[in-house]
Order: sequence, then C-alpha cells, then structure tokens
Amino acid sequence: EKGEPLSSAMLTQTVFPIMLVRMLQAGEKTGKIDEMMDSIADFYEDEVETMLAGLTSLLEPLLMVFLGVVIGGIVLCMFLPIFKMGEVVGQG
Repeated sequence: EKGEPLSSAMLTQTVFPIMLVRMLQAGEKTGKIDEMMDSIADFYEDEVETMLAGLTSLLEPLLMVFLGVVIGGIVLCMFLPIFKMGEVVGQG
C-alpha cells in the first residue's frame, strides 16, 4: 500500500525522458495510468517508425550506388581481358 510512485522513481533516473515521466505523473494523478501508458507506447512507437522511415530513405540511394559500383566492377573485370586480347591480336 505504501510506497513511492513509479514516476518519482523514474524521475531520479536520467535514462527516462522528462516527457515520459510527466505523462506518467498525469496518469497517476488521474488514476488512469493504464491509458497513459498506452498513450506513451503509441507515441514512442510512432517516433521509432518515423526514424526508421528516415533511415530507410537514406539507405536506399546508398544501396543503389553500392550495387552500381559492384556491377560496374564485375562488368569491367569481364570486358577488360577481351579488350586486352583485341589489342594483342591487332598488334600481331
């Protein structure tokens, strides 16, 4: 029955964002901590999805450049000996 509220314990730790702790305090005061935890989870889920979308949009062009370099290298390795052979045949 007696004890410290969860938000007070979280406030002493630096790993929790202050907004999370304040939202938790509001949930404790209104008696709707479960609804507030759902809201917090939704907020951070949206934030993670936004960051992943940004990361994906950055990685796609980099992947295309990488694949272009790899495929270009393979093509160069295939055709360079053919060109060298043509030079040797042309000289002889």
